[in-house]
Amino acid sequence: MTQDGTAARTGAATPANSAEQPWPVRTVALKVSQWIDRLGSIWVEGQITQMNLRPGTRTAFLVLRDPSADMSLSVTCDPELIRRSPVPLQEGSRVVVFGKLSFFVGRGTISLRVIEIRPVGVGELLARIERLKALLAAEGLFDPRLKRPVPFLPGTVGLITGRASAAERDVLTVARNRWPAVLFDIRNTAVQGPTAVPQILEALAALDRDPAVDVIVLARGGGSVEDLLPFSDEALCRAIVAATTPIVSAIGHEPDNPLCDLVADMRAATPTDAAKRIVPDAAAELAGVRDMRDRAAAALRGWVDRETAALAQLRSRPVLADPLRDIDRRTEEVERLRIAARRCADHLIGAESTTTRHLREKLTAVGPAATLARGYAVVQRVSGRERHVVRSIGDAPAGSQLRVRVADGAVTAAALGSQALGKSASGAGPRERDDDREERR
Repeated sequence: MTQDGTAARTGAATPANSAEQPWPVRTVALKVSQWIDRLGSIWVEGQITQMNLRPGTRTAFLVLRDPSADMSLSVTCDPELIRRSPVPLQEGSRVVVFGKLSFFVGRGTISLRVIEIRPVGVGELLARIERLKALLAAEGLFDPRLKRPVPFLPGTVGLITGRASAAERDVLTVARNRWPAVLFDIRNTAVQGPTAVPQILEALAALDRDPAVDVIVLARGGGSVEDLLPFSDEALCRAIVAATTPIVSAIGHEPDNPLCDLVADMRAATPTDAAKRIVPDAAAELAGVRDMRDRAAAALRGWVDRETAALAQLRSRPVLADPLRDIDRRTEEVERLRIAARRCADHLIGAESTTTRHLREKLTAVGPAATLARGYAVVQRVSGRERHVVRSIGDAPAGSQLRVRVADGAVTAAALGSQALGKSASGAGPRERDDDREERR
């Protein structure tokens, strides 16, 4: 144990630390070394980014990097560990190492001294990918309802791919051949190795913030399982789900299926297929427009022909071919009905006229005018403005003023006296009998 450790074990007091009593560098370095020694031996997983193996040296120097974060750790080991590895180790290899951290107090650096190195095989990588796939599926990140629709004709396409790669060339060539006016915002990043995920995440965030970018394409050519590992990274998958811009995944070839294909809004089998999916084919669209225009014109002509035939059929009907025919026929019928109605009216008027004449003759026969015309008279006694018909000799005493109405007028007279009829008609004198006969006539 160190001197400080002995002091701590024996219960010696640690010197107070303050501005007046600062610790010297050696004390701090020793304390850090003590704390790191307490960690003991550990297993660490990472990706080899640098490897310095010089002939004749007893120590090999490596840099082990976290594939999902911009963090690295210095590693030292016996060169024979690298030479005797069952799988050749090189920069980019995924490994699991066992060793102990050491703090070099002279330089103030930390290094991991390893005594065992195990390359991570393809089977183990695939098993980890499957476990991550099950986790993301359980969280619902593969749900089709989360997929954002890709616009029919994007204004600007964001492209994340390797610099001067075949994937970049395929996407640009095919897209511009299909739609020459398409615009691209290209972000070149590493597409494999330990720096791929941080660079892709940075480019993805920058394109997602740009309001002019309507769709983002992740494009990479084919490769081994190790080469495509960055596109199955958990951080990248979650960043794709969190993005607001639709993302198209075009990684590898048709058999390749990294996890970003499952969380992306659209999966393309190849970069060429992605170019065909993000922009329409101008020639095909023009042909479609021409076809729809021809179909619309044919439909319009067909509709006009059908309506023309319907109008011709309507015009050929008798009611439209000779519209006055029914009017003429109805005119004859109306004239016949009018004559019949007049005949009936004349007959009715004649019958009623005859009835009226008979009633008039009856009224004339029984009326007072006819009686007066036969020589009778109506005698009225005048008393002031009142007139009373004289029905007996008592109604006209002597001296009464009388009004005698005859057939052609009236005579004013005065009653000189009265005479009662006491004799029968048979005993009356010749003059009275003549008067009675005249009255009966």
